Amino acid sequence: MEVIHMIRYIGKRTILSLITLFIILFILFLMLNFMPGSPFNDTKMSHEQLKILYHEYGLDRPLAERFLIYVKQMLTGNLGVSYSLQTNATVTNMISHTLPISVQIGLQASVVGSLIGIVLGFVAALRKNSFFDSMATGISILGVSVPSFVLALCFSYIFSYKYNLFPLLYSSSEAFRSTILPTLSLCFFTLASIARYSRSEMIEVMEKDYIRLADAKGITRFQLVCRHIIRNAMIPIITVLAPLTVDLMAGSLVIEKAFSIPGMGSLYINAIQANDYNVVIGISFIYSLMFIGTMFFVDLLYGLIDPRIRIAKRGK
Repeated sequence: MEVIHMIRYIGKRTILSLITLFIILFILFLMLNFMPGSPFNDTKMSHEQLKILYHEYGLDRPLAERFLIYVKQMLTGNLGVSYSLQTNATVTNMISHTLPISVQIGLQASVVGSLIGIVLGFVAALRKNSFFDSMATGISILGVSVPSFVLALCFSYIFSYKYNLFPLLYSSSEAFRSTILPTLSLCFFTLASIARYSRSEMIEVMEKDYIRLADAKGITRFQLVCRHIIRNAMIPIITVLAPLTVDLMAGSLVIEKAFSIPGMGSLYINAIQANDYNVVIGISFIYSLMFIGTMFFVDLLYGLIDPRIRIAKRGK
């Protein structure tokens, strides 16, 4: 019976996610078509030449017809072609070349930042008001306050220019080593945010009555922390970590520019500046898909971490 309820819940969430993606796609399509400017910005083109280009790419058709055609193409994996950035190059191919780099750096920054942040926050909570707690709080404030591009410049100067330990700019011949400094630059904000949040959640859970009851029953400190405190504190931490991970995976434009990384963030800004509609819509859709997919996975993960959530869903 519980499996049936879970399947129904997954089905409802899937349908809701698809409807949300469709609405996002429609709003993006609508907004971009009402934006001023044109994807064909060559001032030497005559009015007749522009009309020919608009007709060739179907931009002279009614908005509703163009949207339906775009949705049909998208269902087959076709995100259209680039109008101006890489003329007639498929958007799918352009994204497939830039997305893996951004996702790799984002995942590395998310894993490093979240693991160190969780450990730092939990230890600070267990040693509340100690020197370690003050140090962890200081690191958290510093990580939130200092912009990632400042860290990128500092790391570039120290580890690349002065000591030549890592490449100064991204190089495909040294792909992994080229991602280390961008990863460190991006992970500090996640590290600081997760450390602060995990510390406050850990302290809040430790003050609950059921934790005091479990402690009074005489279980060991290790069992109390691992089986009760950490498990209950992880639920809100996952909620905060999920959107942070998607943001990092989507790519940071400043970091990509600082290290000359050919990622999706740079492609996105270039497409916006050039009014390349298909590229902008395609990348925005990928961002939305990543975010909704991650939140969908997190929602299912809640039930695995806390059985009370599964019971509540089954009751509804």
